[in-house]
Amino acid sequence: MSASGFDVLAGDGDARRGRLRTPHGAVETPAFLPVGTRGTVKAMSPDELRAAGAEIVLANTYHLYLRPGHEVVRALGGLHRFMGWDGPILTDSGGFQAFSMAGLTRIDDDGVRFRSHVDGSSHELTPERSMEIQAALGSDVAMVLDECPELPAPRDRVEAAVARTSAWARRSRDAWTALDPSGVAFGIVQGGTWPELRERSARELMALDFPGYAIGGVSVGEAPEAIARIAGHTARLLPADRPRYLMGVGRPEDLLAAIAVGVDLFDCVMPTRNARNGTLFTRTGRINIKRREFAIDPRPVDESCRCEACRRFSRAYLRHLFLCGEILGARLNTLHNLTFYLELMRGAREAIAEGAYGGFAARVLEARAGEAPA
Repeated sequence: MSASGFDVLAGDGDARRGRLRTPHGAVETPAFLPVGTRGTVKAMSPDELRAAGAEIVLANTYHLYLRPGHEVVRALGGLHRFMGWDGPILTDSGGFQAFSMAGLTRIDDDGVRFRSHVDGSSHELTPERSMEIQAALGSDVAMVLDECPELPAPRDRVEAAVARTSAWARRSRDAWTALDPSGVAFGIVQGGTWPELRERSARELMALDFPGYAIGGVSVGEAPEAIARIAGHTARLLPADRPRYLMGVGRPEDLLAAIAVGVDLFDCVMPTRNARNGTLFTRTGRINIKRREFAIDPRPVDESCRCEACRRFSRAYLRHLFLCGEILGARLNTLHNLTFYLELMRGAREAIAEGAYGGFAARVLEARAGEAPA
């Protein structure tokens, strides 16, 4: 059996229960990837991530390239050893972060030229350079360099991005193959909200025969209904025997809808960022722990949750920690939110295996229907 690969273990309609095999272990899918931007999931240790149910994490190529530098990480044994995480790591290409630095970026067919947000130094990120950096980090799943225009954007702008993404994907694939790392590289489908551009992008990328495909350019300005429509249309274009990864989408409702149309992998900063801002996810919706109503509330955040925050502490205590700016508050909130997301994925996997995904998703959505404003 190859160290890398993907197996579909069960199906329920378009929803799939699968297993992604990597050099650092298997990932049961559907799966959510906690985001470890700088080689750490904010406020969490690797052991805490494992306890919450994480099997794979995402690291940010742009930030690790700038600090501490990919050659430093390579010299210290690779990112797994550097951050103390022995499970699979997916790395993004670094392109999205370079693009998002308004006023600091120039994009052409060669790649992206940008100034560091850290010290203003000049850098160039080409498809070849991105793959070199990700190989140095020791990524199990690397992402090709793509162009992701912020929506809404005119059709000609998105069409040009599709063409450039396809050209960069070929260069990325060739560079990754020449480097001969142990991990694999995924292609990224672009095309904005235009179905025919999504179809063109998927067709051109599938001709390059990537071992997995991501759905990019989603959750960059669209309404939730558009996210569901784009994800569903694109997922159905992609090979059934390859993993499908929806990038940057994080509302529980969006994840459930995407699983229903056959998406396998997800990442988003939503659970960790919201945790640090005092917004916690529960089976009945979000709560804002800062609210006065929780000042003397003895209940756990979610009585059905198995995380340490819910087993040992009250809403009143978590509110107290947040208002005092105590670090433990951010840690417990993050642990809770990640546990919620990872348990949602576990429930989805079990439901798919039992042929009961539709009912599972409906129950989750019904329980969260009365969500109060956070």
